[in-house]
Amino acid sequence: MNIIDKIVAVVSPESGLRRAQARRGLEIINSGYSHHGANRTKKSLLGWQFHGGSSEEDIEDNIDVLRQRSRDLYMGVPLATGALKTYRTNVVGMGLHLKSQIDSDFLRMDEEQARALETKIEREFALWADSTACDLERLDNFCELQQLAFLNWLMSGDVLVMLPTTKRANMPYDLRVRLIEADRLSNPWDCISPNIVGGVEVNDSGEVVAYHISTHHPLSLRPSEVKWQRVEAYGRQTGRRNVLHIMNRERIGQRRGVPLLAPVIEALKQLGRYTNAELVAAVVSGYFTIFIEKDKVSEDMAMGQAVPEEEQVDRDDENSLELMQGGILDLQEGEHANPTNPGRPNPVFENFVSAICRQIGAALEIPYEVLMKTFNSSYSASRASLLEFWKAVKMYRAWLVTDFCQPIFEEWLAEAVAKGRIAAPGFFTDPLVRKAYCKAEWSGPAQGLLNPVQEVSAAAARVENGFSTREREAVEMNGSDFWQNARQRKQENKVMEEVNGVERTNNAE
Repeated sequence: MNIIDKIVAVVSPESGLRRAQARRGLEIINSGYSHHGANRTKKSLLGWQFHGGSSEEDIEDNIDVLRQRSRDLYMGVPLATGALKTYRTNVVGMGLHLKSQIDSDFLRMDEEQARALETKIEREFALWADSTACDLERLDNFCELQQLAFLNWLMSGDVLVMLPTTKRANMPYDLRVRLIEADRLSNPWDCISPNIVGGVEVNDSGEVVAYHISTHHPLSLRPSEVKWQRVEAYGRQTGRRNVLHIMNRERIGQRRGVPLLAPVIEALKQLGRYTNAELVAAVVSGYFTIFIEKDKVSEDMAMGQAVPEEEQVDRDDENSLELMQGGILDLQEGEHANPTNPGRPNPVFENFVSAICRQIGAALEIPYEVLMKTFNSSYSASRASLLEFWKAVKMYRAWLVTDFCQPIFEEWLAEAVAKGRIAAPGFFTDPLVRKAYCKAEWSGPAQGLLNPVQEVSAAAARVENGFSTREREAVEMNGSDFWQNARQRKQENKVMEEVNGVERTNNAE
């Protein structure tokens, strides 16, 4: 209690008690985080603009700007382009391939029956997926659609997939995949419902019930009538998914996805500007030009020559003076040329850019060595970087399989069973039976080997001790199929036995 509190307590004990209680309450409030991250009086925190909002204010209200800036970075900043393509190449690569894994125990099939059915499912699916007929626009096959959907997901934050049906010649399956860019999912102009945010409509319980898709791209300059189509998320009678919304939520209540580059947009843009400035300075330093100063006006031709007119950038600007390699220019009387030294290349450029790239890579979950494709460290450090990056790759691949590949496969399999091309008793009557037939794994690009001998030995040890299987190791080692490898080896061994038999016969003769 300070001197003022003591005086007040003597004059008015009740007021003194209230002051003491208030001071004690203030001490309780100013504890814990209030002394650190939540402090409002420290000079280091006074200028912090921290006020935020719900996911709608923080994300949906800003998503249009984030999306367009992310695309601009992809088109104009090499580091941004490399980051997105690095993910695309490692997550999808040449495509994620189906490996049917039906639950034979639940379906009471023996191994031979199950393997035969799995082979038939894979063969029939390849008939549809390897053809551009699976694409509504008839431009890409299923593997190419995967990489297009994934790249747009990273670049724009989300992507819509619709599954219409159309008939096409020489294709027994009618299912089609239609990709829709994120911009077209938006609120209608006359929308006043609080349940529709970013084109996604929910009911009073928060369940997504419909998507509002514009028939005209909002950024297109072509004149066209703008209308919105309301597409229900699920069929009322069948429960079929009419729309696949591929996105990664980071906030509860969030309805639209955030581009992968969103947290590093400013850093990437500034780094791009800095890199361009250094590049221009280096080019200018190579355009060293000699200026000749004369004591009096001369009508003689200049020694050497200026930049040829056809090479001038600002030929229409009389006030523009351009440089060239080894150019020699006259100066007027009274004009002086001061030598300049841009000091390029900048000796600290690489270290500074590397430091910024490490921060960007940390935010994007891409180690610096992988982001810059530079493996100059030790074997252990390079392997650690690849293993850390592979965690993110497997996570994104699992999300893509769950949100894109597997739902489309299940829709295709339902059509194949309905048309009698695949026999699956009970498929449409029991959800458990349907799930048993739909079980599958999707394999993509393998991680790669830095030390093949050591890593192959480790894989063999895992199989020998029951920690893994030959099938899984074949996928993770080089993305191959164990059963195809086994059949091929069987054929090769048979051929080699015949060759060795012929050689032994010839030697005996």
